[in-house]
Amino acid sequence: MSFFHHQHPIVLSMGEQNNSSGKELQHRTRAEVPGKKSWHSQAYTLGAISNFVSTFLTFPIYKVVFRQQIHAMAVSEAVRQLWHEGPQYFYRGIYPPLLSKTLQGTLLFGTYDSLLGFLSPVGPHSLGQRWTAGLMSGVVEAVALSPFERVQNVLQDARKQACFPSTFSILKEFNSYGLWGRLSLGYYRGFWPVLVRNSLGSALYFSFKDPIQDSLARQGLPHWVPALVSGSVNGTITCLVLYPLIVLVANMQSHIGWHRMPSLWASAQDVWDSRGRKILLIYRGGSLIVLRSSVTWGLTTAIHDFLQRKAHSKKEMKD
Repeated sequence: MSFFHHQHPIVLSMGEQNNSSGKELQHRTRAEVPGKKSWHSQAYTLGAISNFVSTFLTFPIYKVVFRQQIHAMAVSEAVRQLWHEGPQYFYRGIYPPLLSKTLQGTLLFGTYDSLLGFLSPVGPHSLGQRWTAGLMSGVVEAVALSPFERVQNVLQDARKQACFPSTFSILKEFNSYGLWGRLSLGYYRGFWPVLVRNSLGSALYFSFKDPIQDSLARQGLPHWVPALVSGSVNGTITCLVLYPLIVLVANMQSHIGWHRMPSLWASAQDVWDSRGRKILLIYRGGSLIVLRSSVTWGLTTAIHDFLQRKAHSKKEMKD
């Protein structure tokens, strides 16, 4: 699938051009040309860059959210704990998520683009096609990136800092297990909830991102606003719907040591009991998760859209 293609110019009056430019460009960058190949490396590159930048900017927020998920503490207490540890620890553990989120953007946007081209080489694409491509890209993402998230969650847990102060120490522990243990207890601990979370999350995001963005683009807003709002709304809703799975994954993956590994059901029961068997307490820290999701996916979508426009403009100039 060719993500960007050349069309014959359309002559518009100045007013018509300003009002329709956002919608027209989004349509052109999503439409397809028959006969073009499905693989397009540019989609992978744009996804990698947009996720890298947004992850770096929002990492401190993530650390506060993670502490809440693990320790069930208030926002102020989580911030106070990080501040007490010192500024040098603000970005402790950033390398696994920075690498994993960059790879996530590469796989998520690139695989989605390729799968969508395979399902329907010619746009516009139906809701079912966007849902299927998003679901499958989430599956690929879960299989490829679960080990990174596993290491990241151990590093983020303050209780593990003394025994496992670095990524190398964690990898050494995982590699001391047998072959099956390395997978089930080490790198792929908590894989099944990760698979459900990522596949459903990607399906929801890609299913509704473009319709929301297109409807806002018709209002004559600046180019960056529809993408920012669409990403923020999608990220917020998706994260709130899947938040219990996010908490479960964080708790499961923070465990390390082959002799003490509760099962999936036992972990879910432990999370439920530790939150007083109340759904509202599972959502403790929801204010920050809304903020983090809004900022992260808003930035990611806006940066991706901006890079996409720049690439499209360069291609038009060449053509």
